[in-house]
Amino acid sequence: MRFYTQERVGLFIDGANLHAAARALGFDIDYKRLLKHFQEQCHLIRAFYYTALIEDQEYSPLRPLVDWLDYNGFTMVTKPTKEFTDAMGRRKIKGNMDIELAIDVLEMSAHLDHVVLFSGDGDFRRLVEAVQRRGVRVSVVSTVRSTPPMVADELRRQADMFVELEDLAQFVARAGGQKREPGREPRNESPRDFGRELMPDDDGQN
Repeated sequence: MRFYTQERVGLFIDGANLHAAARALGFDIDYKRLLKHFQEQCHLIRAFYYTALIEDQEYSPLRPLVDWLDYNGFTMVTKPTKEFTDAMGRRKIKGNMDIELAIDVLEMSAHLDHVVLFSGDGDFRRLVEAVQRRGVRVSVVSTVRSTPPMVADELRRQADMFVELEDLAQFVARAGGQKREPGREPRNESPRDFGRELMPDDDGQN
């Protein structure tokens, strides 16, 4: 990923989307390493992290990760999930953070030279286009090496630069983690599944 000297950079991480992409490639994200990597590469202004939380649970497996990120350099943006029953009578949980992420990118674009979007969601294509018209470069981090690819083709084409997540693994993957079999089709992730994402220990060792 190429950064210019003194370029002001903001990270915008669609938590569930990044988690699903990493799972599809067979590794876990170490957020301490991720933050350190970008701090070393550029003038990092802020790192936003977006996720929905199940509020009515006695214990949410996602809460420890959210709390750790909140205390360790990330700006957390969360909201409660919504529960509904589909036409087949199945219980579903919905937690879309697209609007929150889009608003923050637009508001922060006046203070940034480069937006790094961790998501493959094609709905963000228009957002990327709007930010580019303001003179801001946009890089998209996702993967085309999973089956199926996790990044929408229209988003990849719109971005100034596409960064393959697997190529970043050496810098952001959880060290010593058990490699899962990559290449399988990722199932639909829910906040409940996403809580399995791993945090660094307090001393930075995993």
